[in-house]
Amino acid sequence: MSALISITDIGKKYVIGSEVIHALNSVTMSINKGEFVALMGPSGSGKSTLMNILGCLDTPTKGEYILNGIDVSRMSDDELAEVRNKEIGFVFQTFNLLPRSSSLDNVALPLVYAGIKKDERNARAQKALEDVGLGNRVTHKPNELSGGQRQRVAVARALVNNPSIILADEPTGNLDTKTSIEIMGLLEEIHKKGNTIILVTHEEDIAKHAHRIIRLRDGLIEDDFLNTNIRSALKEAAEIL
Repeated sequence: MSALISITDIGKKYVIGSEVIHALNSVTMSINKGEFVALMGPSGSGKSTLMNILGCLDTPTKGEYILNGIDVSRMSDDELAEVRNKEIGFVFQTFNLLPRSSSLDNVALPLVYAGIKKDERNARAQKALEDVGLGNRVTHKPNELSGGQRQRVAVARALVNNPSIILADEPTGNLDTKTSIEIMGLLEEIHKKGNTIILVTHEEDIAKHAHRIIRLRDGLIEDDFLNTNIRSALKEAAEIL
């Protein structure tokens, strides 16, 4: 199986005055289509920097990043923006919705950048909202929705372009426990439909929803393993077969 994401010896350093900060030292990994991966690590581990590189929000200082067959390691900002809009759906902790726009218009926004005509935009946005259980909230603005509903709008927006990967950065960070469980359940349903999901979190109970957990420390991969529950399920399946 060819990897959807392949990064080799990725490093990122920042020069602040006379000080050089190595946010990532050397990271090599691959993620296949259809995986559900959690990136974890303490503050300063490099997980946010890695997320920004994976999301084409930043470029590495060294190394190679191949996304869906495209070398994005040395792209210009404009080229990265085009790749982001086509290949990546983002879900953020703070939702990042336009406050004066309806749910429908918020979800349709990536399609505006992609040059899709209005009728098709609205039809695709309507379907994406229905897929996340908000078909009856299309005209509501963010301040007329609960936190969980806002995050569902953000998930619908991430899905509307049929991206190669969904990148979820602390998607439950601003939600209560009950709503967090609902949103993670929604992400699991999306994953079951074949979507590739990369989840960035510092919460162990949220990471457990992923099938694979990658832990970073000091700009390096400290651990990369299958979730214990998934490993048990795979073992049971092998024994049945």
